[in-house]
Amino acid sequence: MARAIWSGAISFGLVNVPVKAYTAVRDHRVHFNQVEKGTGARIRYEKVSEKTGKEVDKDDIQLGYQLDRGRSVIVDPDELEELRPRSTRTIDVDDFVNLDDIDPIYYDHTYWLAPDGESAQRAYRLLLQAMDQSNRVGIGAVVMRNKQYLAAIRPLDGALAMSTMRFSDEVVPQADIDQLSVGGKAKPEAKELKLASQIIDSLATDWDPTRYHDTYTEELLDLIERRAEGDEVTVDDSPPPSQAKVVDLMEALQASLDAAKKSGSSAAKASPKKATASKKSPARKKAAGSRKSSSSRKSA
Repeated sequence: MARAIWSGAISFGLVNVPVKAYTAVRDHRVHFNQVEKGTGARIRYEKVSEKTGKEVDKDDIQLGYQLDRGRSVIVDPDELEELRPRSTRTIDVDDFVNLDDIDPIYYDHTYWLAPDGESAQRAYRLLLQAMDQSNRVGIGAVVMRNKQYLAAIRPLDGALAMSTMRFSDEVVPQADIDQLSVGGKAKPEAKELKLASQIIDSLATDWDPTRYHDTYTEELLDLIERRAEGDEVTVDDSPPPSQAKVVDLMEALQASLDAAKKSGSSAAKASPKKATASKKSPARKKAAGSRKSSSSRKSA
């Protein structure tokens, strides 16, 4: 059963909606431990003084902010505690903006917001429906794990979702990337634009996230499973067969369009296959367990 990582209330105007936040995404990366060759013993790291080379006790460790090389400012944890934002149990919504006006570059991490108790359900449903009808997103501040975030609250699949966001000064402006200005004034020819549009149209489809898979992680877990079963596995690291380079842009566009049409035709002829459930192998169970453990640690 999912555990709430935060509980509080959405506050807008004079209305408070008690909610609980649950993580809406999870990491499926495969994590490795460093072990000693021959013994398999775990490698541990010690906190060692750069000056003496000796291990330092945790009671003798301070927090320092480096101003420049060799000069740091020491900050006491109690001072950080005093500076920590006090409003830790409310999401103070100050603005409602159009959902389409927010560029995805600002979104960071997403959480599901559920009503906290039966008494909160009426206000929760009211806010959800009002935001859904107006296509508006609530923008406010929230404090989680002693850090203040900008947050966007929006309707998603019949519920409220909260996405922590990047502040404006955390987004790198396009003007800071010199390479983006190279060839910026070059205009495509009409024939090239027509072919490029045809390629896009031939590949157009409805968004379905289940169509996309992390093939690297799947192959990595398969490798681990086979190794665990005692199989000798060799990885083919030979480069893929080289393809003839098409120097002319029009030729490349036409070849791409032909390939897209051929791929679409083949997909239409192929009969759909039903997905079959398979038992999780030890490696996949461990990967799933790691995700659950990670979620539990986050909620602690």
